[in-house]
Amino acid sequence: MVVLEGVSKSYRTADGGRRDILRDATLAFPAGLKVGVLGPNGAGKSTLLRLIAGTEPPDAGRIHRHGRVSFPMGFAGTFHPQLSGRENLHFLARVYGLDPRGVVAAVADFTEMAAEMDAPLEHYSSGMMAKFAFGASLAIDFDVYLVDEITEVGDARFRARSVAAFRERLRHASLILVSHNSHTIRSLCDCCAILSGGALIPFDTVDEALERYADLMGVADA
Repeated sequence: MVVLEGVSKSYRTADGGRRDILRDATLAFPAGLKVGVLGPNGAGKSTLLRLIAGTEPPDAGRIHRHGRVSFPMGFAGTFHPQLSGRENLHFLARVYGLDPRGVVAAVADFTEMAAEMDAPLEHYSSGMMAKFAFGASLAIDFDVYLVDEITEVGDARFRARSVAAFRERLRHASLILVSHNSHTIRSLCDCCAILSGGALIPFDTVDEALERYADLMGVADA
């Protein structure tokens, strides 16, 4: 479970003003629930995930995390590009109090990238990096998964394995998913919230949120 309590976050703009990402936001993400987060480009959806993960502090308010919360999947800053895959996984394992050898073995097996584990991540192709990041997220049992867009990873066989493995994890975990893809939202989420203008507005159903978001964006719901 994740609870935002009076959370505010803003950034200075080029003209010297401030842009609100969150303004005194209070919202609970209950355990076991799969929540989609919609919002226009620049609204701060990725920042919201970093705040929830604890990799970025709020300006005000508190974020309560109950259980093991994942790093934001899809956020490039999770890994150090000049370190090898093995070194990155060793660091990640220690952060979560796990056996580094077990985490490396799990990722190498799932991604079929054992030969690349000792290469720096900056030498990975975009496809290899996506597979590595996805494998790393599955190597750790999280109570809450934070996902910044779900992209198709690898070939058809790997994508099928990835979807099956991720859905299996979500049987026993919560999800906070940022996505513009209505099909992804419908297939994975129980409900939604819309982030816009510093407000984080919850909706009880996916359909209601998508309809409101389509009105906000001035487009038809896909």
